[in-house]
Amino acid sequence: MPDINQFLVTFSVWALPVIFAITVHEAAHGYVANYLGDPTARMLGRLSLNPVRHIDPVGTVLLPTILLLIGGFIFGWAKPVPVTVENLKNPKRDMAYVAAAGPLSNLLMALLWILLLKLSLLLAAGLPTVSQPLAQMSLAGITINLVLMLLNLLPIPPLDGGRIAVGILPSDLAWRFSRLEPYGLVIIVALLATGLLGRILGPLLFGTRKLLLSLVGL
Repeated sequence: MPDINQFLVTFSVWALPVIFAITVHEAAHGYVANYLGDPTARMLGRLSLNPVRHIDPVGTVLLPTILLLIGGFIFGWAKPVPVTVENLKNPKRDMAYVAAAGPLSNLLMALLWILLLKLSLLLAAGLPTVSQPLAQMSLAGITINLVLMLLNLLPIPPLDGGRIAVGILPSDLAWRFSRLEPYGLVIIVALLATGLLGRILGPLLFGTRKLLLSLVGL
């Protein structure tokens, strides 16, 4: 049985980074789709950075909480932002741009958390009560955003990486590749259950995090 106090501390550290990593990811899809000619997300009120508009009770709250509780691989999802492909100016190309917006938003958020981590270290001597929780939350923010970025860049439909691949492949190959989408979730669950997902993402996460931290001298 996990220590409830330790869980509450861990939950308080991870809650905001997880919620914003997931919801900003989805909002980014909507903003880019709107820019490229599809107003669907805007019309449904999804062009917002308010997490309430994007939270999925299972993917944004329940699953990450359970994974934190058992100490597992942390990931989740928000309510997908609806995109009407036919409204896009160049549907095949633009859908790849819309898909890429999500992982790119996670990269930018990871960089923001890295700057906050740097700030926490500067505050360590004078304001340790502020510095320590800020550093812990920053490390959580870096990790969850890089995990979501790398996970979503896997070339498995319906992940963003799969949609990007469909957008850049020749039309005949793109059509064949897109037919994998109904089996995408099964593939991801299988990779997770067998531990292969962690083996794939682990080295990528470690290397990317090390590279980004080195950019600010950490």
